[in-house]
Amino acid sequence: MMSKRDGRKKGRMSDMKRCAVFCLALLLAGCYCLSLAVEPGNCRLLSISSSEKLILVSQIPSKTKYLLDAASAKITVDGKPAEFKELKVFSIIQVKMELRKSTRNGVTIDGSAIEIQISNPDKDR
Repeated sequence: MMSKRDGRKKGRMSDMKRCAVFCLALLLAGCYCLSLAVEPGNCRLLSISSSEKLILVSQIPSKTKYLLDAASAKITVDGKPAEFKELKVFSIIQVKMELRKSTRNGVTIDGSAIEIQISNPDKDR
């Protein structure tokens, strides 16, 4: 025979299990969001599409290539605001990117560039 006390104890255990499952799901969701997080890094600019405002970059030193949407990226040259047209192929840039697969006009895009920084060390020469 089961007493009221045993029933309450069972109810608390199932509540604890539900709480544990919820916490685990929350933790996994947090890890997933971090995997889509902004990744800063040095890249070589391989190609520029002016019409679609897409850039193809290769990370240094891993040489991993990403096709990024740069339409809404904040672009700076030596710390001063710049235009998209000032990007030059094969230059070394610092890119903060958010990796998230999407498709635009039949092209798979790896993510979007949030900030692009270009520094010209040989400008003073």
